[in-house]
Amino acid sequence: MAVATVVESKEWYLAAYAPENVPNSDHLKLRTVNVSLQHDSIPDQHVVLQVLLISVDPYLRSMITGRVGDLYMPPHPLNKVMTEFGMGRVIRSKSSDFSESDIVIYPFCPVAEYCVIPSNFLRKIDSTADIALPNYMSALGVPGFTAWVAIEVIGDPKPGSNVFISAAAGGVGMFAGQFAKLKGCRVVGSTGSDEKVQLLKDEFGFDEAFNYRKETDFNAALTKYFPNGIDLYLDNVGGEMLEAVLNHVNKGARIPISGMMSQYNTIPSERKGVKNLLNLVGKEVKMEGFLCGSFLDRFGEFLQQMETYLKEDKIKSKHEINQGIESFLDSFVSLFSSSNHGKVIVQVAT
Repeated sequence: MAVATVVESKEWYLAAYAPENVPNSDHLKLRTVNVSLQHDSIPDQHVVLQVLLISVDPYLRSMITGRVGDLYMPPHPLNKVMTEFGMGRVIRSKSSDFSESDIVIYPFCPVAEYCVIPSNFLRKIDSTADIALPNYMSALGVPGFTAWVAIEVIGDPKPGSNVFISAAAGGVGMFAGQFAKLKGCRVVGSTGSDEKVQLLKDEFGFDEAFNYRKETDFNAALTKYFPNGIDLYLDNVGGEMLEAVLNHVNKGARIPISGMMSQYNTIPSERKGVKNLLNLVGKEVKMEGFLCGSFLDRFGEFLQQMETYLKEDKIKSKHEINQGIESFLDSFVSLFSSSNHGKVIVQVAT
């Protein structure tokens, strides 16, 4: 039987920038390209990857506005394949570090079925370990690490602290709340549906949670859920929620900011301003935006701790896994509608 020398690969690319509103099929499009499997066509220290899982993350929105310096990621080039944190199986290798059939994680994985990529950023995983593969996209991936940096490194709450997590049922929020509970904190989360409120309390152990679509007076909600004030707030949404939190922070509170989803689909001139930043001064609050990539020197420490938590069932994950590369756009859009539950992942192959 002849060995295939070329495979067809579907991939998502950026056809047009989306300066406002939720991106759609005018902006992200699917095309088919050929990927060569011939040994001579593969550059040295590269591998051919069959993509298995693709993480779907809100930060991607900041890369397709077309505005330089608007948010926190540089614009993605037009007509180029999109990239995300992903997992794949090596099917060809010109690297001595990787063999065919190795399962690897790649932080800049093309949103495609197959790809040729450099091997220097790949990390091999033990596929026989007692850890479900989707956890490498969530608990052991960017969401889990982001949550760990926010709570363990920047926030560092003491036992008994009052912790508030926005977008709490999302990929970052669900882990952040659990990390805070493991540190002995009282944890409250906000989310976009009654079903997710129950998820936070029943599965992730939050002490309280509220539906921000129903309890729309955020000041009243925070007065209700934090009668003794807020010591740590992980901000994933910005805007009106951040402004309300600043009215309820305690002296010396910390506010790590990992994202501001409420602002992503709006042009700068129409975004909600925060009018009470002076509260940071009077209560000596530390507010810090961060990218988890700046903390990679702590990644090994995080992995060791998180793997232990997973094996001891002290941290739980929830995944929404959508099938097929074709589902990527709908999966991405779901991040902005509160229709997703937990970490959104696209399963490209098995």
